[in-house]
Amino acid sequence: MRTRKWYVSLFVVMTAFLLVASACGDDDVSGEGFKFGMILVGSKDDRGWSQAHFEAGEYVEQELGAEMILFENLNDAVNPGTTVEQVVGDMIAAGAELVFATSDDQDEIKEVAPKFPDTPMIWASGDSAWQDGKAFVDVGNLGNVMGKMEFGKMIAGCAAALTTQSGSLAYLGPLINDETRRLANSAYLGARYCYDEYRGLNADDLEFQVTWIGFWFEIPGVTLSPTQVANDFFGGGADVVISGIDTTEAIVVAGQRAAAGEDVWAVPYDFEGACNEAPERCLGTPYFNWGPAYLEIAESVITDDFESTWVWLDPDWDDINDKTKTAIGWVDGDGLPAGAQDDLDDFISGLADGDINLFTGPLNYQDGTQWLADGEEATDFEIWYTEQLLEGMVGASE
Repeated sequence: MRTRKWYVSLFVVMTAFLLVASACGDDDVSGEGFKFGMILVGSKDDRGWSQAHFEAGEYVEQELGAEMILFENLNDAVNPGTTVEQVVGDMIAAGAELVFATSDDQDEIKEVAPKFPDTPMIWASGDSAWQDGKAFVDVGNLGNVMGKMEFGKMIAGCAAALTTQSGSLAYLGPLINDETRRLANSAYLGARYCYDEYRGLNADDLEFQVTWIGFWFEIPGVTLSPTQVANDFFGGGADVVISGIDTTEAIVVAGQRAAAGEDVWAVPYDFEGACNEAPERCLGTPYFNWGPAYLEIAESVITDDFESTWVWLDPDWDDINDKTKTAIGWVDGDGLPAGAQDDLDDFISGLADGDINLFTGPLNYQDGTQWLADGEEATDFEIWYTEQLLEGMVGASE
């Protein structure tokens, strides 16, 4: 029996429809002379999270004839003491009529936006504009946008489970918060499902270890080294590492160890081209495609229709790699074993039509407390505010 899709609500469906319709093009909207700011937590060529946002900015420039004002590396390791308020102020002084803050680490934007009430701002991955959320603040010029990467992580977990020979998977995590817990949980659920459904193996025998490095990428002297953590995973028996950080260490290490004769693989994150670091050892990449949403937002500012809303966008299931529509994509990797592709495609189809809903109970948190009762489907609220890793996972929840 088909299950109701956990992610459907009237608000999200209508918002996504408007985004897609606008992204398909309103030829009457011109961005000539329009400037927008793009604040990156990392570098524009990190082959991860920041590059995905930067390329979305380029997409907006191309589609509208607008101009992006860029600030890279808003982090203390590269720009110590630099604040979101300083960067936003400089961008507005340079003519920016819209500002994108692109990291949950940039939560200062909640306090900055009211100081510049005439300039619309977007906080990517935040929830400040979600009226039913825990962190709602009534700031009329600040909205949020996020893609449902939970689906991408489920696909990543499935690919890992279809590949592993040791039955031991590892997850290279950034810092610990609701977002990172729910994404790690998604990968675990995808892995369990595919280990059982397609390989006929007992999902309870699957090992899934999570190690958090402390930030979205390495900061020497502050975080753990993701290169060392990835090597420790492989050295400890894991043969697939799923990355949850902004940079490519997991796939780089997999390539290095494979060149030395080891049968190991990785699933990078965030950026469509991340597999290029070691194509033969890459199982695939779940990636964000911010361009269509950012284009719709820029057009709304130009036409004076901007609204402060929270939007959590689905993949475009008709074609999850349609760069003009989808918010989340998946690129198949060359390292996926022969025969596994059909199973992975079947899994993706099940997610798309709702036959597979992994956020359905019974599911317990790591400490044994019940999260979802038998047959209960998680709400958006329950998924967004994930309190712990799930039972069966090894690693810290807080």
